[in-house]
Amino acid sequence: MRKIITVGREFGSGGRELARRLAENLGIEYYDRQIITDIAEHTELSEEYVRQIIDKTPHHLYPITVGRTISYIDDYMFEKVQSVYQAQSEIICNLAEKSDCVIVGRCADYILKDYKPFRVFVYADLQSRINRCLNRNGNTHTEKEIKKMIKQIDKNRASYYSYYVGEKWGDKLNYDLCINTTDLVIKDIVPMVARIFKDE
Repeated sequence: MRKIITVGREFGSGGRELARRLAENLGIEYYDRQIITDIAEHTELSEEYVRQIIDKTPHHLYPITVGRTISYIDDYMFEKVQSVYQAQSEIICNLAEKSDCVIVGRCADYILKDYKPFRVFVYADLQSRINRCLNRNGNTHTEKEIKKMIKQIDKNRASYYSYYVGEKWGDKLNYDLCINTTDLVIKDIVPMVARIFKDE
């Protein structure tokens, strides 16, 4: 049976590193930022514009079920937001069709629900996430700035997930495995996580 693993994560929890190392450990494909590039090519929009649409909170007047009946919604913006999500869905499904893989974020757990992915969510307490960000190579932010960044990014991720999925982002009921990485070294826990998939 195909291994399709989706990884949602709080900012600073180490979820991206965990996903990458897990894919390496299992010898399967890893998809993350490349999806942005693929969406940009598919929609002929710039990568920066696509990233802004995905990373920002969706406008509350743009529910996915609304068509063109509300005249005061800007049709152009509505179409761009929807075209990005549609492209994202198609690309993620195509990636899952091609091979075993680990896919980070971007509502992949919901988009791939018919594929029965193994859904992982990675989280940690706030101080641990702040410390992890402070210790990143090239970090130039203060602890106060990082704290603010974490809260804003998590808020955007939660809004994006709620907007398209209709569920609460990070709710344990939406995942098969929730991993608390507080004060843990990511590379040390990956072998334990990988064992779940090797024992299948």
